[in-house]
Amino acid sequence: MLGVKTAALPSSLRRTNQRTVISLLLRLGSASRADLAKAAGISQPTAGKITTELLELGVLQEVGTLVPQGRNLSPKLGRPGQMLRLADRQLRFLVVELGVAETKVSAMPVAVKLEDEWSISFPTPTSPEAWLAGFKKATAMFPVRQMWGVLISVPGVLDEHAGKVLFSPNLHWLESVNLQEMVQQLWEIPALLVQEIRALALGHLTAEPDCEDFFLIDFGQGVGGAVVLDGTLYNHPMPLSGEVGHTPVPGNNRHCGCGAVGCLETLVSERGLLESFAAAEGIDSPTWPALVKHVQSHGLAPWLKDSLDAAGRTIAGAINVMGLPRVIVTGCLTDLPAVVTEHLAQQIRGGAMWARFGQIVCQCAPHRRTAGMVAHGLDRLVLPADSDSGMLLPSRRGMGRSLAMRK
Repeated sequence: MLGVKTAALPSSLRRTNQRTVISLLLRLGSASRADLAKAAGISQPTAGKITTELLELGVLQEVGTLVPQGRNLSPKLGRPGQMLRLADRQLRFLVVELGVAETKVSAMPVAVKLEDEWSISFPTPTSPEAWLAGFKKATAMFPVRQMWGVLISVPGVLDEHAGKVLFSPNLHWLESVNLQEMVQQLWEIPALLVQEIRALALGHLTAEPDCEDFFLIDFGQGVGGAVVLDGTLYNHPMPLSGEVGHTPVPGNNRHCGCGAVGCLETLVSERGLLESFAAAEGIDSPTWPALVKHVQSHGLAPWLKDSLDAAGRTIAGAINVMGLPRVIVTGCLTDLPAVVTEHLAQQIRGGAMWARFGQIVCQCAPHRRTAGMVAHGLDRLVLPADSDSGMLLPSRRGMGRSLAMRK
């Protein structure tokens, strides 16, 4: 699917073509085999073979025949073209956003919507035992054992391949448990952990695949970023990247959950913005709607302008290092009046070297975490780059049944 590139060997080329077909159908909604062959730049026999494989796996479904439109058009001779789309008749993934304050859960088909929709939520507890109990209760309504896997986005520094949270500044109990194994033991199906901002970046890439190079920064309970280069989610041997929220800001003496003092996220996270708002206005219990209303009425207060300036300088430094021309802003800042993100964009352009020669694009986007997580699940569980693993689930935990058998 998206965010994965492999060498052009016969097996990996087939995987690449399969992912291309899936990406095209995410954009097009439905298409014939001939349309897919033309759009993907592959032969019609190859497109036919690929779509047949994906139909057998339950990734695609047929939705009727292609009917000529117009009074003067007559049906073509031969077999009528079947229209295909991503499968939406069965729930394939249990998708979980494990947030600092709230855990959200939904069950998703392959044909995931491109903006987040959650079915159930519950407050995130302060211990793994309490979280697991709440999670089991919240998921009782879903047929999880029939699904292909559980996909969980988590905050902090994550080793995605090992399924281990190494450091979570705002949710430290994640560091003391193997969350992936805990969840797998509930239903004996695979569980994957995805770093929360990387899931957002994959979701944006899923929704806008032509947007090949960008830096996504999310403002929420924390502040984090992820990089996409050449249409691929940037990976590093060290499971650490995009932690711009922990850049120190001169003059900021607030303590951060990471143990440092002066981190950017203590100023421009949702909690940091509310703390500054309360201090400036003398409010005991500030609320987000009250802050939105205040900005609508008064514009950028000095404290808000200073915080945005610090964020803009930090982001400009990040895209200068990576050589990126586009910044995608998601999260709570996009809920505020446009003057906020417009000022942030101005500061980013002011510090970005590329702005001296070309154009720096700054755009706001909705959260597309569920789309990114389903894309990740398809890559890792259904169409893995390692063709030797085929369609088998991880056998080392006694889960060696093929997905095709469990359709």
